[in-house]
Amino acid sequence: MTTRLSAAAGAAIRRLRRDRGWTLADLSARSGVPLSSLSKVELGQTSLGYEVLIKLCQALEIDIDHLVKPVPEGGGPPPAAGRRSVIRAEAGEPCDLGGLSGLAGATDLLRRNFTPLVLEVVEPRRTGGLLRAAGEAYLMVLEGRAVMHSDVYAPLSLSKGDGVYFDAEMGFALTAQDETPARVLLIHQGQNVSET
Repeated sequence: MTTRLSAAAGAAIRRLRRDRGWTLADLSARSGVPLSSLSKVELGQTSLGYEVLIKLCQALEIDIDHLVKPVPEGGGPPPAAGRRSVIRAEAGEPCDLGGLSGLAGATDLLRRNFTPLVLEVVEPRRTGGLLRAAGEAYLMVLEGRAVMHSDVYAPLSLSKGDGVYFDAEMGFALTAQDETPARVLLIHQGQNVSET
């Protein structure tokens, strides 16, 4: 017997895993379910055998009812409009964006219209290429001073509280204004940001 997990059930597994501070590898070791399968499970992209589903529930210490609920004919009701993702201070999924390390928020939501990133800007000189992505972005300096470089405008100095809304397809890079690190919030609407 196989069970198709909904995207919501996969997201619930991801949330439960993260609430425990576990990586995918941790859950794999505790459940005996291969890492590649777990990734597909969390994305709602695979069907599971009953035994595998039981292993996941035992590892997470939850009842199977938390993940498998009957779905009415026609796919069920549309998803609720009132969703949220809480991002605690100093929490989030570690990320690296063109040499800038930071934390990505709201990663427990499978479908989102934008991605919030809190990035640490420590280098006073540019060391890599420019970042670009489809869509638009908003940048705000939370601490310190940063410089935004682009392939269209002269370098822009930004202090704490300053923000800039921009076309993310325009190549951009961030450096610290001086030897003091800066912390910035980057909200990107769209998909993957890549270095060019």
